[in-house]
Parts: sequence; C-alpha cells; structure tokens
Amino acid sequence: MTNDSMQPSFGPNLQNPVVHELNHMRKEWWCFLIVGILLVLSGIASIAYPWFTSIGVVVFLGALLIISGITTVISAFWARHWNAFFLQVLVGIVYTVTGFVITDAPLTSLALLTLMLAGFFVIAGAFRIVTALVLQFPQWGWHLFNGLVTAMLGLIIFRSFRNLPEEPSGVLWIIGLLVGLELLLNGWTWVVLALALRKLPDPEPNQT
Repeated sequence: MTNDSMQPSFGPNLQNPVVHELNHMRKEWWCFLIVGILLVLSGIASIAYPWFTSIGVVVFLGALLIISGITTVISAFWARHWNAFFLQVLVGIVYTVTGFVITDAPLTSLALLTLMLAGFFVIAGAFRIVTALVLQFPQWGWHLFNGLVTAMLGLIIFRSFRNLPEEPSGVLWIIGLLVGLELLLNGWTWVVLALALRKLPDPEPNQT
C-alpha cells in the first residue's frame, strides 16, 4: 500500500466552498488592506499616547455600562409579566450606577482596572509556571519563561502602585499600551492577509 492511498481524499464538494470563498475574498482584498492599515495606525497612536488611550478605554467602558443598564431596565418593563422582572431591573440599575461612577471618576476606575489586570497577570503567570514544571511537555521551558515574564509583569505593576496617588500616571498607561499592541498586531494580520489574497491566481472558469 502506497503513501498516496493512505492519505485522506477530499471530494470536490468539500474543496469548492473553500475555493469559492477565497476567490470572493480575493476580489475584496483592498477592503481587508484598508481595515488593516486603519488598525495599525490606531495601534501606533495608542502606543504613542497610552495614557490617553487608557482614559478613553475606561470612559468607553463606563458609557457601555450606562447604555446596557438603561436598555436592560427598558427591556424588563417591556416584558413586565415574568419572574425575573425585579432581578432585571436591579441588574440594569447596577449597570447604570456603575457606569456613571466610572465616567465620573475615570482615574480611580483606571487604577482599579489596572490592579485587576496585575492580579490576572500574577495568577496566569503562576498557573503557567506550575503547569510547565508539573507536566514538562515538549518545549516546556518556553511555557515556563512565559509564565515567569507574565508573573513578573503583574508584580511590577503592583509595586508601582506604591507611588499612588502621588504619581497616578506612573503605571496606569499599561492598559493603553496593551490596547495599542492588540490593535497593531491585529491590523498587521489583516494587512498580511490582504496581500496574500491579492497574490492568489485568477480563478478558473469552473471555480467561479
């Protein structure tokens, strides 16, 4: 028995949808390129001004909570006759009040969010360290190194909070920096995808 006979065969019914989707995406490659460029520029701006990005994220979160709270209360009154009416109203009120508190004191809210992020880094890093040492799977050293870096980043953020509130901007820019990196990497992914789609060969007549 040859190796070719052992390979799984994929019929035309399975290949054609994928080919058709790629051909359709190829026609709109410039749209993906524009989205990627805009995300890259947004990421660069967020990294250049992380403090303003952090404040913007907090204010945006507060606005989302206010909108969610108001819509939750309205939907509860629309469907008035049900068992969870008072619970939905209470949830909507909590969302709305929390949103107003965040937008009214964005600096304090940003500090709390940064502390939560630091705690997440410490817990996630410790979990990765323990997992790498216990399981010792292939290339477990990189997983251990990742956990150490993540945990150290969280501890550095916690340590920087000793200067608060005398120097409130000392570490609160970390959220803006992370948002900027996410936008930058996500945008670059779209750019690479767009350029790859542009280089695809023209579809054959029986594939359109």
